[in-house]
Amino acid sequence: MDLQPNSISRSFDQLEDFRIERTKRHKLIDIVFISLCATLCGYEGWEEIELFAKVKADWLGKFLELPNGIPSHDTIRRVFMHLDPSAFHRCFSGWVEGLGLPLGNQVVAIDGKTIRGSRCSAKGKSAIHMVSAWACDHETVLGQIKVDDKSNEITAIPDLLETLMLEGSVVTIDAMGCQKTIARQIIDQKADYLFGLKGNQGKLREEVQDFFHTAQAQGFLQLPYSDHNEVDAGHGRIEERHCFAVSCDYIEAAHGWCGAKSVVMLNSRRWIRNELQTETRYYLSSLPPDAERIAPAIRSHWSIENSLHWCLDVGFNEDACGIYAGNAAENLSTLRHFAINLVKADKKRKGGIARKRKLAAIDDGYLETLLMGR
Repeated sequence: MDLQPNSISRSFDQLEDFRIERTKRHKLIDIVFISLCATLCGYEGWEEIELFAKVKADWLGKFLELPNGIPSHDTIRRVFMHLDPSAFHRCFSGWVEGLGLPLGNQVVAIDGKTIRGSRCSAKGKSAIHMVSAWACDHETVLGQIKVDDKSNEITAIPDLLETLMLEGSVVTIDAMGCQKTIARQIIDQKADYLFGLKGNQGKLREEVQDFFHTAQAQGFLQLPYSDHNEVDAGHGRIEERHCFAVSCDYIEAAHGWCGAKSVVMLNSRRWIRNELQTETRYYLSSLPPDAERIAPAIRSHWSIENSLHWCLDVGFNEDACGIYAGNAAENLSTLRHFAINLVKADKKRKGGIARKRKLAAIDDGYLETLLMGR
């Protein structure tokens, strides 16, 4: 199997097969490729993956050896239960790197999502929580990592960042990841950061809030600042956002935030069915105080919720998937990220993810187009 120009098979060359030799009736790459294609076409669960493979056996034979025919659903289930998820993630990350996406001046959003269906209360198993890195402009998952059961996103984010080539990008993280060690790591990786500020940063948010209240009351008198207005309308909703950015070089020296250059206030007003909603958010950034650049970066961060997490829930039914045994839930999460990247890469055909996946299921030519990234 070799799907050019972005060979999927080559991405899994280093994936170690955990099975003992006498049990290897089916090649590992065959099982992985079948499962990826089934996921891409909307088939969910082990029995459905087997069904997909049986229906598509002739087409799969164009790319796979299939020495003993189609693997059973039990075989597929055992493989994904025991497959090393870290090694599987590395294969995925290697494939993404092979795409050569330029990240200079691009926004990379970091955020977590709980896969609710992976919880099993009868066995005392909590739902797994995955932290993903999302290239907002490219609409591509760059990588992901599972949060340890006894930890949280604060410890997982640095490990995820280490796997990414971030030079020149702007990394956006919500308040949970607003940590001095993470800020330093991003600067060390030659990128910039834009952090949301909430109550978990001690007095910093309160200090920034008081600063802006005073500055606004005085009309920013003798205080260099920049501001930027944006207005959106659609679907019965009008939203106005007013962003203010002010230099804050003193914060690095006074509070130890590596590379901090600006504090930001974003005032938003939303009219939904003639009802007015207002909200004010605060940010800390290593970017210069340029509101015209920072405001779109803040807005881009929301796409990880709208274009990734929402699509996983609605388009891929991720939260409804009740698979939890072993490493299966985590490995299936990687497969979905693989699939969503392939679907999102198709910019030529109109329609949402659900429509494209249905088309891939019935049109082998279109499925090959998605797999080849053309």
